[in-house]
Amino acid sequence: MIPSAKARLSADGQRLLLDIDTQPREFAALWLRERAPDAETLDPLTGQRLIEAAELPLDLALESAELSGDALALRFSDGHRVHFPLDELLGANAEDLVAPGRLLWDAHQAKPQHADFAAAIDDDAALLEMLEGLHRDGFVVVSGVPAEEDGMQSLMERVGPLRRTNWGGIADVKSVANAYDLTMTQRGLEPHTDNPYRDPIPGYIWLHCLTNAADGGDSTLADGYRAAQLLRERDPAAFDCLTRVSPAFRYRDETTWLESEGPLIELDSQGRIFRVRYSNRTERVEALPAEELAQYYAARQAFYQLITSDELTLNLKLDPGQMLIMDNYRLLHGRRAFELGGGVRHLRQGYVDRDSTASRRRVLRQQLGNAEEAA
Repeated sequence: MIPSAKARLSADGQRLLLDIDTQPREFAALWLRERAPDAETLDPLTGQRLIEAAELPLDLALESAELSGDALALRFSDGHRVHFPLDELLGANAEDLVAPGRLLWDAHQAKPQHADFAAAIDDDAALLEMLEGLHRDGFVVVSGVPAEEDGMQSLMERVGPLRRTNWGGIADVKSVANAYDLTMTQRGLEPHTDNPYRDPIPGYIWLHCLTNAADGGDSTLADGYRAAQLLRERDPAAFDCLTRVSPAFRYRDETTWLESEGPLIELDSQGRIFRVRYSNRTERVEALPAEELAQYYAARQAFYQLITSDELTLNLKLDPGQMLIMDNYRLLHGRRAFELGGGVRHLRQGYVDRDSTASRRRVLRQQLGNAEEAA
């Protein structure tokens, strides 16, 4: 039951004014009509719209709106009537910093979700638990992965197709001569997100450890959503700058030339943090006016200080047979430098896109009895 709800119409009927616990919300009549959750408007199986929204009259109005339990009984000027569930109208709090279902963390609060490879292969409930943890925290650690070059691929195929790039499918991450990328060296890597020069940017990184006997080479993780949240709290002007300025990102080698652009902190249409980008190696900011560049450089430095701070940095070292799955829209990852004198460090990495991962989680939720829409 939705407590303390009151509904009223504007004088012309083109707006519904809804008060929930003294919090006013406003909805356009035309918006309510094209989203009416009935079988005449939306196909019951696919949820796709059956009417042509662009043909609705622009002056369409509501003639009545009455609360009926947890729904609104609406009558429109075109004669259409519908019961609209209140929870579908209210959705997330408009002031939420991130979409629902995310748990932001720092180095002291991080509690990695651990999953078992065999269980996630054989049991849909275990797979769903893994995907829910990935959605909530931005990363999971999977154990028991076969110690084979393509050992993670059978689980990857349970989630979504492998995203192929100019590097192929599943690629090696180890020190090689004449490295085509700094990941293939022994140097430490600053926190970063992968491939901001691609369109679309890969959604999830799958990193499988075959051997990790080298001295050093620990992985580092930082929650980019949490870093952006802290930046907004501590330096609102810097946060605003990093949502407005869109540097370019570029990757080139003998056979590839990739370019894209986007802000370091990207907001969705509701003003919530949707994606973070950070790639010192590939960023190319334009020659903006000097004052604007000065603001950007100061804001970028403030963000960098957060994502490299002890406050936010989680350190972990993967064991052979373990795999790290990371949300590439949220997590910044890096590594400590390593020396090969202590042994070999060999990991394998692949990508799965965001849409197929989200689809798998939502379908499993529905199939396993939780019909609530996943964010």
